[in-house]
Amino acid sequence: MIAKITTGGDFAGAVNYILDPKKAAELLIGEGVRLKNTNSITKSFVAQTELNSRVSKPVGHISLDFSVQDKAKLSSVFLLKIADDYLNRMGIIYTQFIIARHYDKEHPHIHIVFNRVNNQGKTISNKNDRYRSEKICKELTRKNDLYFAKGKENVNVHRLKEPDKTKYEIYYCLKELIPQCKDMDELEAKLNKEGITINYKYRGNTNVVQGISFTKNNLRFNGSKVDRQFSYSKIKYRLDQNKLQEYFKVIQNPSHEYDFQQLIRDGLLQAEKDAERQRKKEPYQRIKPPKKKSRGYRM
Repeated sequence: MIAKITTGGDFAGAVNYILDPKKAAELLIGEGVRLKNTNSITKSFVAQTELNSRVSKPVGHISLDFSVQDKAKLSSVFLLKIADDYLNRMGIIYTQFIIARHYDKEHPHIHIVFNRVNNQGKTISNKNDRYRSEKICKELTRKNDLYFAKGKENVNVHRLKEPDKTKYEIYYCLKELIPQCKDMDELEAKLNKEGITINYKYRGNTNVVQGISFTKNNLRFNGSKVDRQFSYSKIKYRLDQNKLQEYFKVIQNPSHEYDFQQLIRDGLLQAEKDAERQRKKEPYQRIKPPKKKSRGYRM
């Protein structure tokens, strides 16, 4: 189960989209709106926004998508139960909404349009809604014994919107390029050719790297947010393993085109460079000798 959340200012566009006959749409439920037709639904939403004209984007639109693996168990009644639980956990309560199911795709999915101006004229916050939604989706997937997708390989990237589209492009580049590289410099060069730059986070005023992020299309993502396997420590470990495999190739095949002694010299040189940078970054600290313990006065 995954959710996509957007906000906007056009209720007519949102209502017409989720009730579009071309989507094989089925209206499942409506709350606080006149359900005569799309026009009456739209007018009901717009009328409530007059309670709080300061909200520039009163339209809330959520799509809840489920795996095709769960298609048999996801009746419309079951989907409404999940949607109600989701909305309550997100704090989208005491407001107008409609929920429709679409049958134009193989996987089950529903759409929710709600008014961000609630029945008392207060604003329904969208602060950290992506983070909260992701957490809630995982909780509901477990609670309802739904299918957990394994990895990101089956995602249709071309259908994604920003920032997810760029994040997945970075994911696939890292997936492809890390096995080809033996150090961070080589990986950085290959990523630059794909329009991706690496940004390092250092510990205090030292040269010790403790985090990594990637930038593309002016969007930056922490490595672990792209995928857990792309934190700095895990990438560094994988690159070291690649270098180690190259080392054993040389040992097992003396006629290999690589110079074994040169590999050793390169490794020692890199270690010395790292040590020198560390010495320049960290201030000298004098080590004080331990104090002698007083034995006291003896009789």
